[in-house]
Amino acid sequence: MKLLRAATLTVADLAASTANFERYFDYSVIDRGEISDDLAASWAAPGSAGCSYTCLQPSSGADIYVRLIEQPPVEGFLALRSYGWNAIEICVQDVLAANERMTGSPFEIIGPPREIEGLPAIYPMQVRGPDQEIIYLTQIREDLPAFDLPRAATPIDKLFILVMGCSDMDASNRWLESHAGLEMGRDMEIKYTMLAGAYGTDMDELHRISTMVHGRDVFLELDQYPEAAIVRPCHGGMLVPGCAIGTFWHPDFDSLKGPWISPPVERDGPIYKGRLVGTMKAPDDTLVEMVAG
Repeated sequence: MKLLRAATLTVADLAASTANFERYFDYSVIDRGEISDDLAASWAAPGSAGCSYTCLQPSSGADIYVRLIEQPPVEGFLALRSYGWNAIEICVQDVLAANERMTGSPFEIIGPPREIEGLPAIYPMQVRGPDQEIIYLTQIREDLPAFDLPRAATPIDKLFILVMGCSDMDASNRWLESHAGLEMGRDMEIKYTMLAGAYGTDMDELHRISTMVHGRDVFLELDQYPEAAIVRPCHGGMLVPGCAIGTFWHPDFDSLKGPWISPPVERDGPIYKGRLVGTMKAPDDTLVEMVAG
């Protein structure tokens, strides 16, 4: 079972952000409404109750979603400068075509298509949206020896990796192993021009990253952030700005012992499908929402 099911982004203008995903990524709204008091409480974000949301699905029909929640912008929030979920990665058929599509769009190209030394299987680019959301658009050329990677069925297809910025990457790896039932994938050092640009450091500097897997499914990237990174600013009692929640299904939900923010309950909607759902806080207060698979 592929575990990644949704990424939740907070945005200042829900209508505009939804329209951007529809126009530039070919995503479609399949659910909309307001965040309930109970759901907001399960995220330790009671101030987000009543906020409007849309849930979007890729044109391929893949059962993996992007949820947008409207909240007031947070002064001082800058992409990639704070811990927690920092980016989403979407697979594309042709990254050069995706780059052309992003040119002149509301999504600023901050990392043009570039092959990564030592990782010939992937060909990525990165953009920054109007709400400082970071989106990788990645062409998959082949599988890795130990892991399976998705192939895009449409020009811009499904979410397949979430990226977590860590104050202590090793501690986050251990937490995900012990609390989410995941396994370590790869641990490596790479030239990471997007991070170097965000912190004004040498473009040739090596940055340590790792992956987390479930079987042959690789779906999390963890980045060790520089010492200059900070705790993400947010409005009291609300979800953090940018990428706020990573949502995953798990085939052995009963093996997950929390600690849950609130006891898991059954929830409806395209992300939850009437199954048990609970949320935990990983290191750096990173919200990890688990759905019974």
